[in-house]
Amino acid sequence: MKSQGAAAAATAGTGAVPATARGRRTGAPGGAGKRGDRGGARGTAGNGSNGQGPAGRRVRRQLVTSPWLFAAPGLAIVGVFILYPFVSTVVNSFTDKRQLIEGKYVGLANFRELLHDDMFWIGLRNSTLYVLVVVPALVVLPLLLALLVQKQIPGITFFRSAFYTPVVASIVVVGLIWVWMLDERGLVNAVLEAVGADKVGFLSDQWLLLFSAMAVTVWKGLGYYMIIYLAALANVPRELHEAAAVDGAGPVRRFLSVTVPAVRSTMVLVAALSSVAAFKVFSEVYLMAGPTGGPAGEDTTLVMLVQRTGTGLTGRVGYASAISVVIFVVTVALMLLVLRADRKEDA
Repeated sequence: MKSQGAAAAATAGTGAVPATARGRRTGAPGGAGKRGDRGGARGTAGNGSNGQGPAGRRVRRQLVTSPWLFAAPGLAIVGVFILYPFVSTVVNSFTDKRQLIEGKYVGLANFRELLHDDMFWIGLRNSTLYVLVVVPALVVLPLLLALLVQKQIPGITFFRSAFYTPVVASIVVVGLIWVWMLDERGLVNAVLEAVGADKVGFLSDQWLLLFSAMAVTVWKGLGYYMIIYLAALANVPRELHEAAAVDGAGPVRRFLSVTVPAVRSTMVLVAALSSVAAFKVFSEVYLMAGPTGGPAGEDTTLVMLVQRTGTGLTGRVGYASAISVVIFVVTVALMLLVLRADRKEDA
């Protein structure tokens, strides 16, 4: 009895916990509870925490499939409305398919016919000229317009909205308005007659009609590209302009030495976007020149030629698809040229 009392006193003095107490805390007799906890933890980990059990495999499957489930609607839209039409167009370009009639494989016959088609060369000339005139205007003029409306002066919000209004207007409405203005009995010719000048055949002359359509394209695109330039100009440090002004640089010098280098990447983007849009122009020329493409079809563009050739009950789908493939190749080439020019500037 004395020895047991002494042992208990010693245990209480040292703060040690008896084995029976440890067993009660861990739910097992003696010290076996701790070993049981470790074994249970290993068993739980083996059941999926380390990815080897059914739960781990289920988690891995969810991690793999979940992103695709979220992307599935967008991928389905791209596949149905972009990839399938593109592949179908390329396949049809090597056939003699017509509307309501399945065609047979003819190889490169459609592309060889293009080389001897006068209307194809007229369309290629007009589309190329459209790019050469419209793209420089849409690269420079919106930048100047953005510099103008960037200033915080009273009433500038009204002018920003006014410049952007043509962008949100329907191209059909815009085209009809310009047709009414440029017609022989329209507003422009009425003003010319009022000042004693002769009427101008904006819609009857081959070149005036084409350049009038270019003016409509530039007028409608100014506000859109102005917004892009405004976002780029907001990131140009004001300190650069202040330093250039201290060095004695005038407004033109600051524009060429500070503004243009700062927004050069944006100018490349605008050039790429406007090049593709200008080469694929359709609505402006179609509305102003009519379905025939102006006098004797001399203002026909490539996209108008595709629409004219491939539609209707007798439409030559295969030949129109060949023209579409040429348009795709040229637009990709334009993009690559713009990007290559940008890389040369960086070098």
